[in-house]
Amino acid sequence: MRSPQNLRSHRWFGVDTMRGFGHRSRARQLGYTPEDFSGKPVIALLNTWSEINPCHSHLRERAEAVKRGVWQAGGFPLEIPTLSITETYMKPSPMLFRNLLAMEVEEVLRSLPVDGTVLLGGCDKTTPGLIMGAISMNLPAIFFPAGPMLRGNWNGQPLGSGTDIWKFWAEKTAGNISDCEWQEMESGIARSPGHCMTMGTASTMTAITETLGLALPGSSSIPAPDSNHIRMAAACGRRIVEMVWHDQTPSSILSKESFDNAITADMAIGGSTNAIIHLVAMAGRAGIALPLERFDIIARRTPMLADLRPSGRYLMEDFYYAGGLRALLNELRDLLHLDCPTVSGKTLGENLDGARIVQPEVIRPRANPVAPDGGTAILFGTLAPNGAVIKPTAANPNLLVHTGPAVVFDGYEALEHAMADPNLDVTSDHVLVLRNAGPLGGPGMPEWGMLPLPKKLLDQGIRDMVRISDARMSGTSYGACVLHVSPESFIGGPLALVRTGDLIELDVPGRKLNLLVDDAELTQRKAQWVKPAPRVPRGYGALYAERVTQAEQGCDFDFLQGTALVPEPEIH
Repeated sequence: MRSPQNLRSHRWFGVDTMRGFGHRSRARQLGYTPEDFSGKPVIALLNTWSEINPCHSHLRERAEAVKRGVWQAGGFPLEIPTLSITETYMKPSPMLFRNLLAMEVEEVLRSLPVDGTVLLGGCDKTTPGLIMGAISMNLPAIFFPAGPMLRGNWNGQPLGSGTDIWKFWAEKTAGNISDCEWQEMESGIARSPGHCMTMGTASTMTAITETLGLALPGSSSIPAPDSNHIRMAAACGRRIVEMVWHDQTPSSILSKESFDNAITADMAIGGSTNAIIHLVAMAGRAGIALPLERFDIIARRTPMLADLRPSGRYLMEDFYYAGGLRALLNELRDLLHLDCPTVSGKTLGENLDGARIVQPEVIRPRANPVAPDGGTAILFGTLAPNGAVIKPTAANPNLLVHTGPAVVFDGYEALEHAMADPNLDVTSDHVLVLRNAGPLGGPGMPEWGMLPLPKKLLDQGIRDMVRISDARMSGTSYGACVLHVSPESFIGGPLALVRTGDLIELDVPGRKLNLLVDDAELTQRKAQWVKPAPRVPRGYGALYAERVTQAEQGCDFDFLQGTALVPEPEIH
């Protein structure tokens, strides 16, 4: 147990110096008295609420509930705004700004009189950004998930964000949906605050964070409008005060075993392919190596149990009322390291005790899985020496072993224009290839990986074909899309050397992705390749281009990986 004099904030508020006088007087200026903050843990509520972020539009209200919990437990809450990475609006890619949020979190916590933090977020890149910064600073921290929105509704059928947009856009492009029907969907697909209610990146990352032990048990799948969500916010406020007194930091929770647990959860829920990049980055902040091969090993032993879109039928609201993440993980106890500690003060195994599946059609029992192994596969080969990923559970099974000629595009705009061309020389056997969409090429590795299908093929009833890129794909997307090809084309990876007509071999069961061109020809093409100019010549974009790593390394900044400590700021 810490004493009040051992609190980090004591160096600001508790000392009898001129600086201490200044800090206390300014707290009085804010309307507080010494009774509010003297000898109490100062808890920073890092809030990613924003009026341009619909996923987090309720977090101002939830912050009040967190504060109530902090006051109840004898702490002193301070709400501090941080960058709100809105998945919908930020261009060229929200991923470009994940590392910026992580840097901000680390530096805000370091520079201010803070003893612990509650991290409020949930939209795709916000969760890993908050967690990465908190891991690096290593103060007691709890993540409070924003929660999924309610299911959408149109014409008597439930709509899932992202997934159904892709599906119905294809039908609209094929002329099967009218403009009026499309507008009705637009009004009915996002009906409440909260992040995507499919098993996209947002729901995947909050589930992973809970499994890692950094969120309270049961918190990751509560629908945002549910009153349980408000009560969970207050519980986070109470618990973080206890964590500060016991100095329970991320480094005391995270381990190789806890990351194995997180990968197991990712595979069992059919999680977003984006989770791989984020998990590698989060583990890197904790000084834990997480090679891509580890994901494949765990995927092959983990059944997929969550029947959720885009791989299945249901939505997050159904998942929560079917028992939620605790029920799913409890079904997999023998695959988990149950003795891993968590922010609840209990082990993961203790957190799962008593959980049960209520609706076995939503969360499948082990005897009836959605798929016998995990929702993501890792590929290697001459086209992806450092790896690529695919979500086989969301693809046409007939395309998981396929060899076909490439149709190559050097940018998304050219691709999009060509897809509308009725004279495009393409069949369903071709392989669409997009390059210059990776960490540097995008920049920021945009979610362009679910390449649109040519209209001429949509008109023929084709709804899937093999597509390959160094981009990412929305976790709500689906299809035979090979993603994260590394090294990326922008730095001269093999993807940069592909030409239209080259044969490409995809073998998901064999975990292979090969460019079937002989070495002499590739050597000649490599000699002719010209390195592109940087995408962004100034500011944060220039820093990003200079220091970002490739996909298999988490796309983090190389100077932020590892556990090197920065000295506490001097207070003079």
